[in-house]
Amino acid sequence: MLRMLRNLLLTVFVSLVAGFAAQWAAAAESTPEATVKQAYAATIRSLASTGPKASPPAWRPPHRDALLSKSLAALFARDDLYQDESGEMGNIGADPFLNGQDGEVKNLRVVATGKPTDGQAFVTASFQSFGKAVKVPFRMILEGGAWRIDDIGTGSDSIRQALSQPYECGSFMRKPCTR
Repeated sequence: MLRMLRNLLLTVFVSLVAGFAAQWAAAAESTPEATVKQAYAATIRSLASTGPKASPPAWRPPHRDALLSKSLAALFARDDLYQDESGEMGNIGADPFLNGQDGEVKNLRVVATGKPTDGQAFVTASFQSFGKAVKVPFRMILEGGAWRIDDIGTGSDSIRQALSQPYECGSFMRKPCTR
């Protein structure tokens, strides 16, 4: 009986240690840089795939909710809805992760600018696209226990700024689009 109790306690202890180790590992992987790297992994898969089963870009489902802040994801969803309802181009005319309409991602480097403070961080992705150096800045926020992309670009080149512009029509504008 004592042997069974000892084995049970040992099993419980090992399980607890393994559980805490898994949580610590997950917390260590939840960095602003890791989120941006995941976004570029989705971007690279999207660039490499074609046809009806092509991998979606990082701002579309299923990546959108995992990588973007709730408010930025909602702006992208609104832009997608406008495009569906109007048949027109939305407020973004290029891939914000490529900083252009076409591109490639070679020699990707993702670096945090300073240390995260007050649940915010800044990250820059640098890479080569068709032989040209590209830098894409990201504003990150800590949301729901994970780092999320809250904006891409800065100032008037901010994706949040572009997606916040009004649309001519759409169900969310209370003015139906005539396709």
